[in-house]
Amino acid sequence: MNAQKWNRRSAIAAMGSAAAGILLPENVSGERVENSGNALRHPKYSTAPLNAIVLGAGGRGNVYASYSERFPEQLRIIGVAEPIDFRRKRFALRYGIEQMMQWTTWEHALEGARQADILIITTPDHLHYAPAMRGIELGYDILLEKAIAQSWEQCLDIYRHNQRHQNIVGICHVLRYTPYFRKMKSAVEEGRIGEVISVQHLEPVEHIHMSHSFVRGNWRREAESTPILLSKSCHDTDILRWIIGKPCRRISSFGSLSHFNAHNAPAGAPYRCADGCPAETHCPYYAPKIYRDSTSWRHHLAIEMEDEASIMKALREGPYGRCVYRCDNDVADHQIVMMEFEDRITAAFSMEAMTHYGGRRTRIFGTRGDLYGDEQHITITDFSSGTSETWDAKSPGAAESGHGGGDYGLLRDFISAVSRQDPRRLSSTLEASLESHLMGFRAEESRHSGAIMEVSFTG
Repeated sequence: MNAQKWNRRSAIAAMGSAAAGILLPENVSGERVENSGNALRHPKYSTAPLNAIVLGAGGRGNVYASYSERFPEQLRIIGVAEPIDFRRKRFALRYGIEQMMQWTTWEHALEGARQADILIITTPDHLHYAPAMRGIELGYDILLEKAIAQSWEQCLDIYRHNQRHQNIVGICHVLRYTPYFRKMKSAVEEGRIGEVISVQHLEPVEHIHMSHSFVRGNWRREAESTPILLSKSCHDTDILRWIIGKPCRRISSFGSLSHFNAHNAPAGAPYRCADGCPAETHCPYYAPKIYRDSTSWRHHLAIEMEDEASIMKALREGPYGRCVYRCDNDVADHQIVMMEFEDRITAAFSMEAMTHYGGRRTRIFGTRGDLYGDEQHITITDFSSGTSETWDAKSPGAAESGHGGGDYGLLRDFISAVSRQDPRRLSSTLEASLESHLMGFRAEESRHSGAIMEVSFTG
């Protein structure tokens, strides 16, 4: 590799105050911005694009890598590690990656010295800890998909390891970077509803999403992934902590796996849907219908061609063709979490699989008004005047990428932070994300023990 690519940190340090004069994009830190209404605007960097290696060429890896196609002056993908052969080759062809920078496993990618500026870790949950620890040691700035790791102890290990090395580690809490949730946070911070008293928050997972990801799919078992409160809903504990802006002190939780088990299997249902299920015409989880009719869920089938023959072969041989009532899943399909924050602010969160819709619903109750949002609109009502104001989250330019614009918003702020070696430009740093992870782990302890758990993280 050209030695010029390794001068970024020293160059940034040498630039000193000169870097401060560059016009920056809007970021969570609230510093100087360049924007127009709700449109996402991007910085024009004076340095070369950051070079990145992606570990895991699945759904999230492809989403984050695609930022380099939209903004090639900011990001360049130069390496990939992926065990599924056709995914690795397809990804490498898309981004023009040299053969020597293509690896089967993350271990191969992280042998020897650092080979890029940043590492994007989008491996399965159980493969977050080891590559993160190794990447930090090698000096990479890291974008790490949530959940950070499978246990609180592993999360702390990563944090303490990085405290010694002082790299920039961003966690993919993409909801912080959406115009929708930023609008909600700014309304609270500006005192639009007075002092926050309480919050109600709902995540409707949507029943097919639940069956695909958390019953048949990669996140179905805690030992192979994390509890669903971490793998799916750490977004929600993070958003609650971020918007309330005060630490959570106590937490309790109830929930279980109630529906997706053998007890609820239709009479005569086989192990696989395609093996002649008598409930085929009326079961909402009949696999051939789901995966033939919708392209949304096919990615995890790991098939190179999406013709009907390939789809049916995957359903007859792979995990996604199993009856949802005869899988080896053990994560909860409904869960509630009760939280008490500093200054006696309370919050109630509900994760529900049994919905026909997605889109989080949030109600914030204040001393001077209240706020309601459904990821489509935010309505703020003032108690004194009785008037309401509604903001449309679908306004032009508000969403340029997935998660309501949060995917690219995250990349924008992460690249800004790394380019200038200033973690303040990134909202979801490793340290900032640890507390909401601790909330999740403590809630799980409460769910199993029945106890109210203390939450305390001082960094």
